[in-house]
Amino acid sequence: TGLHEFSDMGFLLHVLKKEDLFIDVGANSGSYTVLAGAAIGAKTISVEPVPATFIRLVRNIELTKVQERCQALNIGLASTPGFLNVTVDSDTTNHLVLGAGNEKTIQVEVRTLDQITFGTNPVLLKIDVEGWEMPVLAGGQETLNNQSLRAIILELNGSGEKFGFTDSETLKFLNSYDFFEYSYQPLKRKLLRIDGKNLKSGNTIFVREVDEILRRI
Repeated sequence: TGLHEFSDMGFLLHVLKKEDLFIDVGANSGSYTVLAGAAIGAKTISVEPVPATFIRLVRNIELTKVQERCQALNIGLASTPGFLNVTVDSDTTNHLVLGAGNEKTIQVEVRTLDQITFGTNPVLLKIDVEGWEMPVLAGGQETLNNQSLRAIILELNGSGEKFGFTDSETLKFLNSYDFFEYSYQPLKRKLLRIDGKNLKSGNTIFVREVDEILRRI
């Protein structure tokens, strides 16, 4: 929570329209999912690998009566499908784990972003996966190439280094698909181009076709 979430959620509220498709990767308990579905009437595919957190996500979806517009998936995402271990005792900072470690983990099914978006036209993508962003993006290159996708809200705070991925590498990867970095002032509905990740927030907004985003907001 905090000002950065207010900014990101404001961006979501102003960019998404009814019946647009929003992809929420690392949905946690569903704050972005519920906002998209209940406030906007958007459709959502929500991904949350931790079973206990997934139960909370589904409960919140049902409480807000957006289940008809939301597909909730109890899986992880990576560059290739398979199985990976995920921590279960770190609450909102649960994360995928490579190799052996001291943390309590369970094995979860993993698919690719392209698999879950196949045949759809997402408009907005949010990824908050505690450093695992690059493998998610690497498994979503068809999704990134889909011109329906207008913007991405991405956690970018250096946590990918534990998996061997730098923020600069992630920036370069997204820039290659013509997604560039912005910050957003929701009260003024003002989109500001920035150079590199947003240093005032853990999340950075990436936009393609700025004129279309400005028209929406």
